[in-house]
Amino acid sequence: MAEDDALARRAAQGDRRALEELLAEHTDRVHAVCRRVLADPEDALDATQEALIAIARGIGGFDGRARFTTWLYRVATNAALDEARRKQRRPRAVEAIDERATSAFRSSGGAAIDERVSTRLDVDAALGSLPEEFRVAVVLRDLADLDYAEIAEVLDIPAGTVRSRISRGRALLHEALGATHADADDPTRESGNRGETDERRSNDG
Repeated sequence: MAEDDALARRAAQGDRRALEELLAEHTDRVHAVCRRVLADPEDALDATQEALIAIARGIGGFDGRARFTTWLYRVATNAALDEARRKQRRPRAVEAIDERATSAFRSSGGAAIDERVSTRLDVDAALGSLPEEFRVAVVLRDLADLDYAEIAEVLDIPAGTVRSRISRGRALLHEALGATHADADDPTRESGNRGETDERRSNDG
């Protein structure tokens, strides 16, 4: 957004109020990316804190050549990956926790909110089972809503590799969730993100 970019330029020049506005506006987004990349709630919180510190310390280097949100997601993704490597997480243990939580929600009744939370837990557990390279690409596309060129910039890989990882990651995710329709909605997509067909997505970047 143009407003974010303008705030980022002011923050880069030392405007503390602009930096505070940016952090307040985007903390939830940073946490959402960290949560989906890491799955483990405690690890996600640690990564979010590290990402916010890195944003505050590094905002002076924001030069405006990329959108602020692209830069933000690069910082968040790197913080999440650093946390995963530092903790040497064990995905199986995380999945077991998520499965127990999902089971508890399912047994609690048919309220719509429980169903939504249960679905989110299912998605988090399924994402946690994906290889890191596929999980990160899917999260950046379907949660962060970045296009292929932006993801390529964030991950420093070719756009063609981004397409391949997203395609493979989505296939594995649908398989993990037991999806039966190839054209099912992207399960990682949060409300408010733009709706696009896969055909249009293939032309991104």
